[in-house]
This record gives sequence, structure tokens and C-alpha cells, in this order.
Amino acid sequence: MKRRDFIAAGGATLLLPAALSAEPVEYKPGVVTDALGAGRTVFLDFKASWCTTCAAQEKVLKRLKAENPDYEANITFVNIDWDTYGRSSFAQRLNIPRRSTLVVLKGDTEVGRLVAETREDRIKALLDAALNAATA
Repeated sequence: MKRRDFIAAGGATLLLPAALSAEPVEYKPGVVTDALGAGRTVFLDFKASWCTTCAAQEKVLKRLKAENPDYEANITFVNIDWDTYGRSSFAQRLNIPRRSTLVVLKGDTEVGRLVAETREDRIKALLDAALNAATA
């Protein structure tokens, strides 16, 4: 094995567990680009710790993920702290209007979006759209 092949394989192995983790990834610049570049479907959750709508969304998401493990197996969930990144160029590029915004991306395409939505059927529909994009 050539040295550069070995190094590349080792680096990919280090990234693999994070990409397949059932726990949401905490956003930092580059995380979303890397996941999309690897062909992953990404579920962005713009939230704030003090936001009651965000807390209601989180309860619904946890319940739906527990009911269907395929969501976490096929979708990369990324939590984005609104207080830190709400005014970032990343949020501006995606036209994120406020905290409690959920967005699904696959490649260069926005699969779906919900703003301040807490109804289980609507959040489930977004998760199902993400799953369909991930497994297509």
C-alpha cells in the first residue's frame, strides 16, 4: 500500500464514526459541507437553549427517531446554536429567518424546511422526505 493511500484510508476511518453517529453533531464551520460532500443527507436544526418552540420540536424529533431508527441510520443530524451561528454567513446563505428552523439538505438541493413548526405530522413528513432523499 502506498503511503498516501494509507493516510487517506486512515483519515476516512476517523471521520466514519462521527458521520454515522446516532447523536446529533454540533455545528462548526465545515461540518455540513463535509457531510454533504460525502453524499449524506443533512438535517439542520437551528435552535437556542432558551427557545420553547425549539424544545417542543426536540421532544417530537426524539420521539419520532425512537419510533424509526432508520432516520438516525441514514440522516446526519446537525444542531446549530442560534445564539452563536444565527447571524453567520452560513445561516444567511440558507435564508434562515429565526431559531426553531429545520432544514434538510442533500447535495446542492434543499429537500424541505419548517419554521417554528411543532406539529408531529409536519415534522414526521420532513423526516420522511429526508429519509427518502437519503435512501434514493
